[in-house]
Amino acid sequence: MPIPEDVTGDEIDKDVRQELQSLPKTLAEDVARNLVMVARLLDEDPEGAYGYSRVALRLASRVAAVREAAGFAAYANQKYGEALAEFRAAKRMTGNIDLWPVMADCERGLGRPEKALDMAGAPEVHKLDKAGQVEMRLVAAGARRDMGQLDAAIVTLQSPELAANSVQPWTARLRYAYADALLAAGRESEAREWFAKAVEADRDGSTDASDRLAELDGVEFVDAMAEDEVGEAQAPAPSEASMDKDEDDKDEDDKDGDQDNRD
Repeated sequence: MPIPEDVTGDEIDKDVRQELQSLPKTLAEDVARNLVMVARLLDEDPEGAYGYSRVALRLASRVAAVREAAGFAAYANQKYGEALAEFRAAKRMTGNIDLWPVMADCERGLGRPEKALDMAGAPEVHKLDKAGQVEMRLVAAGARRDMGQLDAAIVTLQSPELAANSVQPWTARLRYAYADALLAAGRESEAREWFAKAVEADRDGSTDASDRLAELDGVEFVDAMAEDEVGEAQAPAPSEASMDKDEDDKDEDDKDGDQDNRD
């Protein structure tokens, strides 16, 4: 697949670069450049990212970072079975349990929320850092909702991290998930309160909490450009009589101009 000339491969994380040192130099550079493209496109063009991940996988399937990148690209394209296989391979290679929450979410995507809940209660969760544990809590709450257990989902999200006043990278998503679960359970006033708290914590716009809050407040957003287009479409076409009158006026103006030129 084509790779822009400005992509050198040096943009990748130093830990990944170190993994690629086991490969011949030219091959390592090719793999690195494809991994850079995966990272660049993962959010804005998941299909493109997936294509580059497959190239990297063909070139270096025995590199854990490549299997992980392929997993995330498959996950972004809702290819949950494929993503789970790649994450499991990366975990076997490294022994790292950081991928545990996203592996559990793949189980949800495959329609196996019970399996995701089993993983949420596994010993591996205690080895996760704080961010990983919060992510696991989000996945477990989602699994509860998949099973129609709304009250259990709400309880699952109630935690010291949710109650904390300090804003962490996971705070906005945790508050948003809690608000959404409350709303699904019909607790609208509480949901509004937590959507507002999610907005306060969402400094980089990672959620649509502000839109959800406005919706609860009855605010309707109007697309000004769309209104202009509608106005133009509804504007009455000039009648034949007015067009004839305009043509007569133009002829009269031309005659006056000719007379002025003769004078």
